[in-house]
Amino acid sequence: MRTFELPGSVGGRTVDRILGRQLVRTWETDGIFQVAATEEQDRIAREALAESRRFFARSLPEKAKFVSDLTYSGYIASGEEVTAGEADFSEIFTICPDIPLGDPRVTGSWPCHGPVPWPDDSYRSAMMAHLREVGSIGEKLLQLVALGLGVEIDRLTRLTREGWHHMRVLRFPARSATTERGIGAHTDYGLLVIAAQDDVGGLSIRPPVPGEHRNRNWLPGESTAGMYQDDEPWHFVEPEPGVFTVFPGDILQFLTGGRLLSTPHKVRLATRERYTLAYFHEPSFGTTVRPLAGGEEVIYYGTHFTNMFTRCYPDRVTTRRIEREGRLAVLDRIRDPK
Repeated sequence: MRTFELPGSVGGRTVDRILGRQLVRTWETDGIFQVAATEEQDRIAREALAESRRFFARSLPEKAKFVSDLTYSGYIASGEEVTAGEADFSEIFTICPDIPLGDPRVTGSWPCHGPVPWPDDSYRSAMMAHLREVGSIGEKLLQLVALGLGVEIDRLTRLTREGWHHMRVLRFPARSATTERGIGAHTDYGLLVIAAQDDVGGLSIRPPVPGEHRNRNWLPGESTAGMYQDDEPWHFVEPEPGVFTVFPGDILQFLTGGRLLSTPHKVRLATRERYTLAYFHEPSFGTTVRPLAGGEEVIYYGTHFTNMFTRCYPDRVTTRRIEREGRLAVLDRIRDPK
């Protein structure tokens, strides 16, 4: 797998354009690449993984307290997440934007908005530090990718101002005699995925396959969940120290008209438990996303995000409140008309 070192800053220099084209070509052929972490980024990621281990070591009744009916932030028990109708066996703590109860978006009943139910200050500090680091990586990558696609340097980062950046902090148990399934095959719903994993391994990705049909996850009636679950090729992502793995999500596939395909991936349980940090660098919640080449089709990001989470967590208290209070109707009022 190719590993790239990112510059300290990105401008319109020839070297930036060359690097941007290399990133785009690697996604087109492999579906994934790695970014070398600085010593500080690696240290912060390891501290976040250590806090994850500490939290998941708590008892189930303790962990189950950290759930909100306002936001999808918080604890998700093993088996609660569903992919293609089957339960996944990861434990997750999701961290969405931490929005105070008094914020107008919360008092205005925007779906998915509310405070993160943090377990404690140490956990919050470690996770926020990691979010800042991978967020800066995300902005650089989007600038480079824009240059590689031949559009304005800020064409993609315009979408991510006040972005709905979030993270899934995951623990996978060791495999048992009855299951090896961690997470079933799927693509991620957002713009850009930046992941850190420990030394155990378990992630596999499906590279672009010429002529292969890929569902458009953002359209009603189409889903990538479970697609090609048992069909080759799948490539195991060997864990390496000091790197982040990066691949496109559904929004980049939509933006580029399918030139950059959203990368299918799945997780198989290993002989030991495994910890990962999956960060999603996203458009702002109210953004209207339009293809780079133009056209009438759009994705309303907040609607897309909400639909993905209500589909994955149909029985969660957050989903039930959204449905009970008719919060989906709010989405029609908050769309950015740009």
